[in-house]
Amino acid sequence: MEKDIEKNGQLIISVGREFGSGGRRIAEILAEAFELPLYDYNLLQQIAGDKNVNVDEMKKYDELPHVRLVSRRVKGLTNSPYINVAIKEFEFIKDLADKGESFVIVGRCAETVLRDNKALISIFILGDMKNKIEKIQASHGISKDEAKALIYKTNRQRKAYHNYYCDVSWGDSRNYDISINSSKLGLEKTAEVLISYIKDRLDARQA
Repeated sequence: MEKDIEKNGQLIISVGREFGSGGRRIAEILAEAFELPLYDYNLLQQIAGDKNVNVDEMKKYDELPHVRLVSRRVKGLTNSPYINVAIKEFEFIKDLADKGESFVIVGRCAETVLRDNKALISIFILGDMKNKIEKIQASHGISKDEAKALIYKTNRQRKAYHNYYCDVSWGDSRNYDISINSSKLGLEKTAEVLISYIKDRLDARQA
């Protein structure tokens, strides 16, 4: 589908997701379908190389909510590692977009950071709790109760992280172009629906 992008210009796909919804896998399918680079945890490696910082240190604070007790501000500057890592990620994403790059980005408040970019198509993936529990049990080898607890914990963290930096709540459908429940059709079929939607959006640019 590279020809679609060549014809219509830059394409940026942001994928927000509930833990256990399969959002990361759906993002992979979209990246493969449109022949785009996928940025998730791997963007930390690139940032670390560009900024000459320790990638393992960055991983400790990636997509985690700011902890006020371990930071302070002086003349508008902060020593919070949570905020500093988030800002580096936001700057990296925005720089890619400003250069005209096309890519898929998972999380990192991208739908807000890039919302003024006309090339952005923002997606949120949710799922039924039963299906999410089953996925996490299978992927982590844990009990049903442990999976449920991990889902709640991770989604609380993602929500707190997102809502600290963004003016619209995490998962609020008004913040995305399309929200979809992956439990209804499964990951592959959900991805197919999204691919069709994205192609229609690209075509609409020419209308």
